[in-house]
Amino acid sequence: MMDLLQYTFFQHALLGSLFASIACGIIGTYIVTRRLVFISGGITHASFGGIGIGLYTGIPPVLAAAIFSVLSAFGVEWLSKRSDMREDSAIAVFWTFGMAIGIIFSFLAPGFTPDLSSFLFGNILTITQGDILLLGILSCVLTLFFALFLRPIVAIAFDPEFARSQRMPVTCFEYILMMFIALTIVSCLRMVGIVLAISLLTLPQMTANLFTYRFKHIIWLSIGIGYISCLGGLILSYHYQIPSGASIIFVSILFYALAKLSRMRYKLRKNH
Repeated sequence: MMDLLQYTFFQHALLGSLFASIACGIIGTYIVTRRLVFISGGITHASFGGIGIGLYTGIPPVLAAAIFSVLSAFGVEWLSKRSDMREDSAIAVFWTFGMAIGIIFSFLAPGFTPDLSSFLFGNILTITQGDILLLGILSCVLTLFFALFLRPIVAIAFDPEFARSQRMPVTCFEYILMMFIALTIVSCLRMVGIVLAISLLTLPQMTANLFTYRFKHIIWLSIGIGYISCLGGLILSYHYQIPSGASIIFVSILFYALAKLSRMRYKLRKNH
């Protein structure tokens, strides 16, 4: 393990994992508490439309995916609030539209597109300093935003109607948080890919939720669990030459399964 630390790509991967764990730990807790997992899955797949457009036009794919994802997130939020459109239908519209646009433009893109598989399946060992900078800035902004507005965020996450009755600007917060969800998803695409990005925003929180119900505690635990999962996934990925995204999620699921079993055993012992 120690000999790996001398390689620059592994140092980048460790730093990227840390920032991704912070960003996903913070915004993922809001996603799980507010039950926005399906919406987040829709935004993740819609981001493929931006990647396809980026590859076709020559715009950096991450930038194009960020713009496309944020617009899709706003679109889902706006459509789902209309009386003539159900939320799951609005998600399906953007999910399929994004994937269709992505496939069309990636096929029309001139020349060979080697980056495509890394966006689909993730490869943290190829993340650049630019990706790390993006994750670092996003982590700092999210930390500051949640530190300043934790009370209204918690109120909106658990009971939006109560938050409205307290004259909180619920709609404004919902749109800002949707934007953060979209940006976090795009920032993590290099790590775990479109196929598995949603897992990084939900599995650590589900594991943390087995031990605590407090919003702030779930955030801290999720960051720790997320980072340990990333480290375990990286080691697996390096030793067995498998995609890092899949190995990180595999370790996350293993972590959740072990935590669930230990919790069940504890409850059985307590009852006896």
